[in-house]
Amino acid sequence: MARQQERARRTRAAIVEAAAVEFGVRGYAAASVNAILEGSHATKGAMYFHFESKEELGRAVLAAALEKYHQMTARWMARADLDPFQILHGLIDNVARMFLSDPIVRAEFRLIIEPEFYADVQSGGARVWGGSARELLQRAEREGLVREGVDVEKFTRVLAASLAGQRYLSDLTAQQVDLRARFEDSLEVVLAGMAVDSWLEKWRREGWPVELDAAVPG
Repeated sequence: MARQQERARRTRAAIVEAAAVEFGVRGYAAASVNAILEGSHATKGAMYFHFESKEELGRAVLAAALEKYHQMTARWMARADLDPFQILHGLIDNVARMFLSDPIVRAEFRLIIEPEFYADVQSGGARVWGGSARELLQRAEREGLVREGVDVEKFTRVLAASLAGQRYLSDLTAQQVDLRARFEDSLEVVLAGMAVDSWLEKWRREGWPVELDAAVPG
């Protein structure tokens, strides 16, 4: 029984991964079930055993991406050796790496702009790491790293919108885009307007922690 359960788990995971690749490349409407089957090496019977419809399969991809975001943000939020802005930089860089390397994360970003999944935007991955970004900026405010009078909520919204825009532009442009650099640009512009001078002077002198360049991509 345990062996059968493990085989079923692996089959399901393979189908979700193959669906993510297909959704990420073609979008939801144009995604081919046959291509998903070919990519997962599963039978049609096996796929419909685990998923009643293509929409259910799409929601499984969204759920898998959400779990990855939860795991990634939990690792960064547990860091006690960095200040809130440094943690935010590492978290955002990690998100960019996931977009570049993880087909499930790429598919999630593609699916939430499809009509069938509009409602999932409010509970998607951006809400997870966006909530962590807000918490880090609030933590920075409590630690005296934010300029007096700055509206942290407003800056959080501007940062989230800028990151989303950078991600969409990377898909639209014909040129190769360094998404990690673009995400870093967005963060640095926001911090230039909200961080206190003492923090900015130290950052300009020292830059971001070198170890973040080798951060676990999650």
